[in-house]
Amino acid sequence: MNNGVYKTLLLTLAVSFTLLFAGIVLPAFIQNPNILAAFGAGFVNPFSSGYSLDVFFCWAILAVWVIYDAKAYSVKRGWLCLVVGIVPGVAVGFALYLFIRQQQVKEVKA
Repeated sequence: MNNGVYKTLLLTLAVSFTLLFAGIVLPAFIQNPNILAAFGAGFVNPFSSGYSLDVFFCWAILAVWVIYDAKAYSVKRGWLCLVVGIVPGVAVGFALYLFIRQQQVKEVKA
């Protein structure tokens, strides 16, 4: 996969998720703008709790990676991806981090 396709796919997936997330979550949040209730709604049953737990751990793993890359490869502005990983979500933060990282880390040819 070449760089252009890679970047296009990352940005397309990040934007698509953001639009879908906003379309699903914002109407309900506008009706009841209680952030704690919105957060708690992700844990209404064992299945949603499992998915929510997965999201939290994915964000934590992304945070470890961002911190490591900042020290090991001098990748800058990764912290922005952690903020974006909170809202709209880890999918967007992760895609953005891969995009930023790809711009800063030199490719090693074997």
